Amino acid sequence: MARVPQQIGLAVLVALLAGGPARGLIFFSTGDPAYNTRPPLGKLANCGWQWVGTWGGFQGTVIGPHQFIAARHTGGRIGDAFMLDGVKFTASAFFDDTGDDLRIWMVHGTFRSWAPLYRGRDEAGKPVVVIGRGLGRGEAVEVKGELRGWRWGGGSGPMRWGQNSIAAVVDGGPVWGSVLLALFMPSDNPNEADLASGDSGGPVFIRNGGRWELAGVAAAADGPFSETGADKGFEAAIFDGRGLFARDTAGHWRKIEGPNRVLTGFYATRVSTRVAWIESILKEPYRPTNQVLLPRPGRPQ
Repeated sequence: MARVPQQIGLAVLVALLAGGPARGLIFFSTGDPAYNTRPPLGKLANCGWQWVGTWGGFQGTVIGPHQFIAARHTGGRIGDAFMLDGVKFTASAFFDDTGDDLRIWMVHGTFRSWAPLYRGRDEAGKPVVVIGRGLGRGEAVEVKGELRGWRWGGGSGPMRWGQNSIAAVVDGGPVWGSVLLALFMPSDNPNEADLASGDSGGPVFIRNGGRWELAGVAAAADGPFSETGADKGFEAAIFDGRGLFARDTAGHWRKIEGPNRVLTGFYATRVSTRVAWIESILKEPYRPTNQVLLPRPGRPQ
C-alpha cells in the first residue's frame, strides 16, 4: 500500500497575497522566469489558459457570458478593470459566497467563451494544470547542505502555467471552506509547480473526458517557515520540511521531524461543492450599471 505523503497542514496555511509584491509559480525543475509563459500545446492545449485574465495584481477565470470568479481575499472594487486577451472589461457588481474564499464578479460587456465547472467529487489523485503570474523561485533553502526548496522570489511577471496533482480534499474551516490540497514534490515532470504570493484567484483545471474544467480557485499555501525557530520566518515552496520550523496552532515554532519526507503545498477553494451557488449567480440578471451587492449565501451540498 502506498504511503500517504505527510504535510504541514492548515495550521500554517497563509493567504497567497502575503509576502509583498512577489508573484508567480515556482517550478521544481527550473528558476527560469520565462518558463511556460506561452499557452501549452499538445495534450495540454486549451487547458484553460484562454479563460484566465488579470484582475489587479491577481487573476480571475471567466465562468459565464458576463462573469468571472476570483478569490475574495484579493479584494477589488466596482469599476476596476478585468483584462482578458488585451481587452478591458469593467467590473459592475460582485457576489460573495459564505464560508469560503469565492467571489464572482459581473462585468460590462460579454465574453466569447467561458470555463465549464468540474462537478465530480473525485478530485483526489487527479492531475491538474495551474496558472499563475510570472516569476517565483528565489534563494535556495537548505538544511545542513541539503536542498529543501526555494524562497518566494520578488518582482512581477507574465502569466505562466504548471502541473501538479490533488493529494487530498481537506476542511479549511469557516474561513476557507472545503479546499483542494496539492503537494510540491521532486518530480521528473519539468512542469511540477507550487504557488506563491500573487497567485491567489488563479485556476486549477482538471481534464474531464475531452475537456478541461475549473476545479479550484487558488487561495492559500503552507507557511511560513524558519531555519532557526527564533525569527519572523519566511515564505517558501518546500518539498521536504524536515529540519525547518513551522508554527503550530498556538503560533509557536515547532521543528519538523520524521523518518519520511515532509511535503508542503498549496490550497485551492473547491468548486464541485459550490456548483449550485455558482450557477445561481450565473442566473442573476445582467447588470450593466455599477451596483454593490450583499453576500449571497449558498446551501451546503
